[in-house]
Amino acid sequence: MIPFSSKADPPSLGTKKLRVIQHGHDSFLHTLRSLWENRELLFILTSREVSLRYRQTALGVTWVILQPLLASAVFTVVFGLFLNAPSDDVSYPLFTFAGLLPWGVFSQSLQKAGISLLREIRLITKIFFPRVIIPVATIFATLVDFSVSLILLLILMPLFGAEYSINLLVIPLLLLITLLFSIGLGVLFASITVFYRDFMYVTPFVIQVWLYASPLVYSASIVPPAFRWVYDVNPMVGVISGFRWAVFAGLQFPAISLAYSTVVSLIVFVAGILVFNRFERKFADVI
Repeated sequence: MIPFSSKADPPSLGTKKLRVIQHGHDSFLHTLRSLWENRELLFILTSREVSLRYRQTALGVTWVILQPLLASAVFTVVFGLFLNAPSDDVSYPLFTFAGLLPWGVFSQSLQKAGISLLREIRLITKIFFPRVIIPVATIFATLVDFSVSLILLLILMPLFGAEYSINLLVIPLLLLITLLFSIGLGVLFASITVFYRDFMYVTPFVIQVWLYASPLVYSASIVPPAFRWVYDVNPMVGVISGFRWAVFAGLQFPAISLAYSTVVSLIVFVAGILVFNRFERKFADVI
């Protein structure tokens, strides 16, 4: 760690000053080490992201509860009632709500992380620090929404006839897989958006298409076996199916889907950070 090489002190967030580092080599392990060494800065940016997200909204953090409830209600009416989408013979409202937990982390991460570097132009152009902290902080901020939704899910389970089981202990592992995939894809989208600003308009379309390519409003069991291996390449398939297995103890454990999800998520995580590192030094010039 080296001090900021300027006559002026680096800008502060709250009462604490940013910890600034000198650019190192672009290895994957070096990036992970930088994130750990600058975990205080990561925490500050994550806290600021959470604070800013709901500061100017009329309902504030109430949106954390309303968003998954409203989405689940719409899916239940449109897909469950009108289209009679398969739900593995379990309660459709809880079926969709369980799927919305990991999907919310993924979709919000992709959308927020993609534009995170553009939002922090002043920070990037003035001082040196691991730029990867910015998109990672926006992704970690989604954990607040996830935690509230998880508590709400646990409250809704007995109301919809789902029993508590030891399967619920797998949720942290499923969340870890979701975070690895979200961080890898999030930092990749963030680096691309810096050079191609129109990519920020492509991201919502990608998320929308990804929603229907994932078993969010239907069961993965409807996919023909001949195409299942292609379908399982999507990491959200195994994660969403895993969350439903954790909630509904009678469902079959999605072992193959989760194996695909884990492997693909690790590959995307490593590849995303390596690509980000490759272009990081050009961010200040392009922005």
